[in-house]
Amino acid sequence: MDNTEIIGREAERELLKRTYASGVNEFVVVYGRRRIGKSFLINKYFEGQFAFYMTGLYQKPKNFLLSSFAVALHEYSGIERPVPKNWMQAMTQLKEHLANQPKGKRMVVFIDEMPWLDTPKSDFYAAFEWFWNGWAANQNNLMMIVCGSATTWITEKLLNDKGGFFNRATLRIALRPFTLHETEQYLKSKNIVFSRREIAECYMTMGGIPYYLKQISPSLGYNANIDQMFFGQNPLLDGEFKALFNTLFKNPEPYTCIVEALAKKNMGLVRKEIIAATRLSDNGVLSRLLDDLCASGIVSAYNYFGSAKKDTVYQLCDFYTLFYLRFVKGRSGRDEHFWTLSIDNTSRRAWAGYTFELLCKYHIAQLRRAIGISDVLTECSTWFHKQDGRRGCQIDLVIARRDEVINLCEMKFCADEYEIDAADEENYRNKIETFRRVTGTKYALHFTMVTTYGIKKNTHSGIVQKNIALDDLFC
Repeated sequence: MDNTEIIGREAERELLKRTYASGVNEFVVVYGRRRIGKSFLINKYFEGQFAFYMTGLYQKPKNFLLSSFAVALHEYSGIERPVPKNWMQAMTQLKEHLANQPKGKRMVVFIDEMPWLDTPKSDFYAAFEWFWNGWAANQNNLMMIVCGSATTWITEKLLNDKGGFFNRATLRIALRPFTLHETEQYLKSKNIVFSRREIAECYMTMGGIPYYLKQISPSLGYNANIDQMFFGQNPLLDGEFKALFNTLFKNPEPYTCIVEALAKKNMGLVRKEIIAATRLSDNGVLSRLLDDLCASGIVSAYNYFGSAKKDTVYQLCDFYTLFYLRFVKGRSGRDEHFWTLSIDNTSRRAWAGYTFELLCKYHIAQLRRAIGISDVLTECSTWFHKQDGRRGCQIDLVIARRDEVINLCEMKFCADEYEIDAADEENYRNKIETFRRVTGTKYALHFTMVTTYGIKKNTHSGIVQKNIALDDLFC
């Protein structure tokens, strides 16, 4: 097993190692958004170990996919077989091939992009269910790995199925984007030299998505790279938004409708606000759409502090999608140097401030470590209070701790140390006292700031009880 080319993914590699060594039958499901690195992880980790491997192809007909299966089976078996006429014949051939493997040897079977094999009226799913439940599930030396970008298919057919695949998955890996630390590791491996502030802004543009990071040129700076990837006549990521949602969801229109509504509201929307913005019906279909978006990592769901579950807030959290909808969609042919020339643009500064908040929320584990509460049970939320005749009071991130302390977190993305002035201090004190009064909490309130380079000490900085810098999020 080759781990030398895999950046990060320590937890996932440990799970795969343990599962491989279990000595019992295993059914592993790996899923996540397009471009996240699912195939790369499995292919590199088990390189040279497969008893059989094939991949589905997007929107290809059944006959083409069956021919692809036949080619893959010939490669691994060395036996010339006729191209199967249907998936039942294909699964029978696969069974015969695996049954002839050396007794006792661990067999790793990898079917990549499985949802794309399940074309209309192909009966792939029924044939695979027959293969698994009728034979494969009883082979203790078999480790089956299936993978897919179509999150809805994976969750409905394999993870939440009430029929033949009920509770069959022995390991689920929902692959997430790289962290800042992993992103830095990846860029260094490609000889890309960015400052940590540039890495953070790069992350805020496209997230920790390996494929997008792979497009970065070491010969260009951050701004020039973004111009090359998103703007001008032939940007590198042209068409990516449509491809992303088409591969994630069978019917992408209602999903993109929800996402576009969320992109217009930084704090996110509750269910009734989503209905008003999209005119979608308030029923079980909407619930499934929201669940699918959350499962795919495009949207996050959280509660306002102290509110009921019915007040769940849905927030667009996929950095690429947010950037695309804010700056790229409907603006084809923009100046090829748009991002470089907009460095002091008001809309870009506003975007940076908001996405830095998302960046911090994505790195909650690192925040907790920096605060010193990694071993303390916590619950994260946000908070907003409308004040009559006055500006509303908002707290970006509330970390409620079992040790009866609440960290009220404020995030600021800036080019230097953040300097708190008298107006800032008054604003922060108002937030703290309003939070205490409205929520009625008896917990101690610790005002916490997360900034790019820390807080400049002055007569007003004493209000900050915990000062966290961007470097702390790279650990």
